[in-house]
Amino acid sequence: MTGTHPCQGAAKTAVRDQLLTARRRRPLPEVGTAARAIADHVLATDEVRRAATVAAYVSVGTEPGTTDLLDRLVDAGKRVILPVLLPDNDLDWAVYHGPTSLAPARRGLLEPLSTPLGVAAVATADVVLVPGLAASRAGLRLGRGGGSYDRALARVPVGTFTCVLLYDDELLADVPAEPHDRPVTAAATPGGVVRLTA
Repeated sequence: MTGTHPCQGAAKTAVRDQLLTARRRRPLPEVGTAARAIADHVLATDEVRRAATVAAYVSVGTEPGTTDLLDRLVDAGKRVILPVLLPDNDLDWAVYHGPTSLAPARRGLLEPLSTPLGVAAVATADVVLVPGLAASRAGLRLGRGGGSYDRALARVPVGTFTCVLLYDDELLADVPAEPHDRPVTAAATPGGVVRLTA
């Protein structure tokens, strides 16, 4: 990746490895309980209650689960758009129509079968829910390193509610960051929604 400071890149890799190892060790009952708590907190925010369109994602493995959250958003009358990973790691978006509207895709992901809306569709969302491995109190998000969400977040209008879904111990005082990293405005954990200050 051009412009990456080698020390920051190495620091990110080390922190990512630690966080991924901790996630793999989480007991499945804890993952399920955390997913329900996160869904409750996200759905209770004023931003989500007012939103017409919510950009979200389908969780994989021991990520904080989104299955329940996606269906509850649809039940609440929200238009939910989900990412479709493009060959260059950018994200297209398509409407979610329930669990039967998803199909297996590259990298073990599930993606919507509906017609793609284009990479700019994320800019139409009132709320953007994003995955991450950690976030800092200043709003810096540590992702998996592909840069997909940094590109997507760059298209989101300033002032949009952007929230990363994490476990409680993944909200850190600081995370390694690089100039291309895009901040988020909140983190939702099983313990609640924390407003972050960029």
